[in-house]
Amino acid sequence: MLKRISTGDKIVLVLIYTFLTLLAFSALYPFWNAVAVSFNQGVDTAKGGITFWPREFTLENYKIILDDDRLANGFFISIARTVVGTATSIFMTALLAFGMTRNYLIGRNFYMVFFVFTMYFAGGLIPSYLLIRSLGMMNSFWVFIIPSLISVWNMIIFRTFFKGLPVGLEESASIDGCSNWGMFFRIILPLSGPVIATLSLFTAVGHWNDWFFPSIYITSDNLLPIQTILRQTLNANIVTNSNSVLDSASAMLMERSKQITSKSLTMAMMIVVTLPIVLVYPFVQKYFVKGVLVGSLKE
Repeated sequence: MLKRISTGDKIVLVLIYTFLTLLAFSALYPFWNAVAVSFNQGVDTAKGGITFWPREFTLENYKIILDDDRLANGFFISIARTVVGTATSIFMTALLAFGMTRNYLIGRNFYMVFFVFTMYFAGGLIPSYLLIRSLGMMNSFWVFIIPSLISVWNMIIFRTFFKGLPVGLEESASIDGCSNWGMFFRIILPLSGPVIATLSLFTAVGHWNDWFFPSIYITSDNLLPIQTILRQTLNANIVTNSNSVLDSASAMLMERSKQITSKSLTMAMMIVVTLPIVLVYPFVQKYFVKGVLVGSLKE
């Protein structure tokens, strides 16, 4: 028998749904407006008034971006950094977490305190810069990978998740003569799919969205990721100077087209940069609760 909802409860539900709708709208509208501006002619956009739909539809903004060699190279660097950085970071962090679950590891508690200490106290930008320079990683692709190999927070989540797995699995494997390496690759990793998928997404988003790190340690245009190029464009606020996202050929193309402005081109670039992560997110969203919450709460 269905329970009747009182008038007061209906009013409360209406207020809650209205508030949530407004909250969702306030979060989605800036992105949707950027999409509308990116598909609108630049000169018309400068007049203002673009809200939900483009007033003068055009694909010229995206054509210029996709034809630009510097942007294509930036996308390649970002994709390579995200793929390699995520894979190596997740593997090394999971391997460290597996070692930290071994009760026979000498000094395990000391190592744990040492790792957690680094979460709260860092050396700062200048010591980090001096360290990276002394290691010879300036203007190197590996500056994106090596400094971020270990995430202490992810290690804690991995460690807690591993400790929550049935002890009998490891005991059975040990009786059958399975080594630690075999136990890690054949038992632990296959059972850790949800937490691996979730932390991989967080790590990939961090690599993809990072613009500050390359702006400090990379001076060669050939190694700049797309986010740093976008940051330079936003700072410059024009598309024809040395820090622009356009090369000389694209700049000439822009001169020939009178319907393009820096704002419309920047919005189109923002959409192109954001789209890959937005498309990946739905495929791993189902792992969030099972992977992160269970892995962080079970002990």
